Amino acid sequence: MEKEEFNEVLRKRTKDLAVRIVKMYSKLPKTDEARIIGKQLIRSVTSVAANYRAACRSRSKADFFAKLSIVVEEADETLFWLEIMEETGIVPAAKLTELKNETTELLKIFAKSRKNTY
Repeated sequence: MEKEEFNEVLRKRTKDLAVRIVKMYSKLPKTDEARIIGKQLIRSVTSVAANYRAACRSRSKADFFAKLSIVVEEADETLFWLEIMEETGIVPAAKLTELKNETTELLKIFAKSRKNTY
């Protein structure tokens, strides 16, 4: 797979993950806890997608590394909020499995890409 094709696949995957989580948010229980944690989750997952797009448009290797570092941090934070959703019982574990798996896989890809940048 060529670099541009690889980047396009990851842009789509990060955006799809964000869309899935936004849709999940609308189905959360109407409690303060679910609303607060859900908004944090939306912020982090949309940041993954937006910052990855920005990284693909970076002007230098240093710029790419910096933006990808944000992507890694935000992907890890997304995973954290998904774990909190599960451990507090806001969302049943079975409903989070696919989202957690996709987030973990993307996190590994981005961390390895960042490591290979320098």
